[in-house]
Amino acid sequence: MTAADTPIRALPDAAASTLATGTRAGVELRGVVKEYGSTRVLHGVDLDVAPGEFVSLLGPSGCGKTTALRVLAGLEHADGGEVRIGGRDVSRVPTNKRDIGMVFQSYSLFPHLRVLDNTAFGLRRRGVGATEARRRAGDALDLVGLGHLGDRYAHQLSGGQQQRVALARALVTEPRVLLLDEPLSALDAKVRVQLRDEIRRIQLRLGTTTVFVTHDQEEALAVSDRVAVMGAGRILQVGSPEDLYSRPAGAEVAAFVGASSVVPGIVSAGTVSVWGQRLPLLAPAPDGPCEVFVRPENVRVVSPGDSGVDAVVESSTFLGSMRRSMLRADDGTGVHVQHPAEVRLTPGDRVRIRVDAVPALTRPVTSSSAPVGG
Repeated sequence: MTAADTPIRALPDAAASTLATGTRAGVELRGVVKEYGSTRVLHGVDLDVAPGEFVSLLGPSGCGKTTALRVLAGLEHADGGEVRIGGRDVSRVPTNKRDIGMVFQSYSLFPHLRVLDNTAFGLRRRGVGATEARRRAGDALDLVGLGHLGDRYAHQLSGGQQQRVALARALVTEPRVLLLDEPLSALDAKVRVQLRDEIRRIQLRLGTTTVFVTHDQEEALAVSDRVAVMGAGRILQVGSPEDLYSRPAGAEVAAFVGASSVVPGIVSAGTVSVWGQRLPLLAPAPDGPCEVFVRPENVRVVSPGDSGVDAVVESSTFLGSMRRSMLRADDGTGVHVQHPAEVRLTPGDRVRIRVDAVPALTRPVTSSSAPVGG
């Protein structure tokens, strides 16, 4: 195991209590508007984060998620609406008076300070004595598995270790709210997954109210109590990871959260027909032709005589415990199929597929409709 893979170590009860948050504060955004010149980037954003909750802001680049976080942190001033922390309006309160901890994508460690002193920096700025600050910084480093590296400098650490130090530095002041702005995007895949899980374990242990910004839907679904999906400066849906995946509120959420194929269907009598299979509707839709969002795990390869549609295999990817194959139905529709790894599909094979009768989201057929994942 490399130093970058060092796991979290169990803290003694006394050390853990040192880092436990004294007060869990809720966070509220009320009609927050932000403009840069004539361009409005936040359009009346409303969000409630309960004390101790982990909420992710998820969306593509340019959707406004980082701007919303910066307004919450006080790094940007809202042009309208309110920011409340612990029930108090902090819209005009400076960042250093909001009792928040923040971790950025860039580690922002001081190169001339050792790891322990980097971690203790915020405490020293708050007037905590040197001995006490170093003790508490040591506890924070133990929490993130780096207590043994306190005498090193930042350039002697890996990227994952530097990000852990940044996390320890944010937590050591016992903030009421922790803000994370895409803190994992600069890390390689293995370290990113490991650190993401460790952040969640630490958050659960300390109970710190946390708002996490990411464009990675897998990341958001894996760690969050709830996820707020953003698009074009608005929150499109807020819900548990399960709700967002299984019951998206609209086509934009369905397209962004999880992989989907868009296949033709016909709505009638409160259901939608897809290749001969009747599916219940997630939301009411007018009768007539439509497009249907279908998850890859809800498409089956069936026997030749079963109901469904014939298709040809275009590609198949091995993903360890499963495979994901791209098929082209005889009507020209591209569709992803997720299936057991032992079921091998070879490009050029002809198979028959059918969709499961699970609740489906539809959208009207328009000239601008674009397929998702197909």
